[in-house]
Amino acid sequence: MANKLGIFPASGGLGGSTLRHLLRQVPANEVVLVARSPERLSNEEAAGAIIRKADYDIVQTLEHSFDEISSLNLISYASIQHEHRFNAHKSAIDAARKSGVKHIFYSSLAFAGDGNPDTKAQVMLAHLATEKYLAQLHDQNPQFTYTVIREGLYSESFPLYTAFFDLKAPSNEICIPHDGSGPGIAWAKQDELGEATANLIAQHAQDPAAFPYLNKIVLLSGPRALSLNETAEVFSRVLNKTIKVRQVSVDEYVKQPQVQSGLTYGGGNWAPLWATAFDGIRDGECAVVTPHLAQILGREPEQFETTIKNMVLT
Repeated sequence: MANKLGIFPASGGLGGSTLRHLLRQVPANEVVLVARSPERLSNEEAAGAIIRKADYDIVQTLEHSFDEISSLNLISYASIQHEHRFNAHKSAIDAARKSGVKHIFYSSLAFAGDGNPDTKAQVMLAHLATEKYLAQLHDQNPQFTYTVIREGLYSESFPLYTAFFDLKAPSNEICIPHDGSGPGIAWAKQDELGEATANLIAQHAQDPAAFPYLNKIVLLSGPRALSLNETAEVFSRVLNKTIKVRQVSVDEYVKQPQVQSGLTYGGGNWAPLWATAFDGIRDGECAVVTPHLAQILGREPEQFETTIKNMVLT
């Protein structure tokens, strides 16, 4: 029966979190896990689920990977490369549609705020193109539906926005092309985003026609926006050390060794393009706070400072 729930990729941070919470609500034999590295799925978590191997970068592996799935959680390809990233998403969406997938939950990102179709952040461009493609598919065939989940910027991903600040070896300064003032970032804990995503998938499976987010964008934000200065103040309190934001040029930012190291992959250094994220933050793209995460969780989301304290303790 083509009524199973799928997650792809299922072995990453968000996918793994979504899986754990989804399996608390639906039987494992109703779930299909598609992953580039299935061996990374723990036996305990994946027990009873259907497991398939597929890779965004090897298009032919996507064929039939989504067979028997009616609702697919498609988690974005990890890259800042706009065209390559969108084409990877499009290939997966096309393969899913060919296999008969009727609804796609697309895990997007919280740049561009709550439904805005524009961004200054390079990292958001492929997300916006993917969101637009899903809407076009629905317009062409209303029987196909989608939900775009703009996942809040992970609290745990703060290194990307703080020049790779290290909680274990903290520096006194965070040197970024931003003065640290607001608007800031409505940080959200990754595992709570996974839990909320799982809740949405389960809710849709119970009654697709009554699902309130059909063909809509839903922004899952943290409980409040913190400026980058306030983010540094959290680090200061948790680590009992004075930490300040210092604004530098993009060239100075890019030349920092930890930035070079953190943003070099796939044969390229993406730091200059990544710096556009600070333009998006400056414009308030990541500061939009909605009640959706709290409502879907049924509780107040964890505060950024609590998450950082727990990261220091682990």
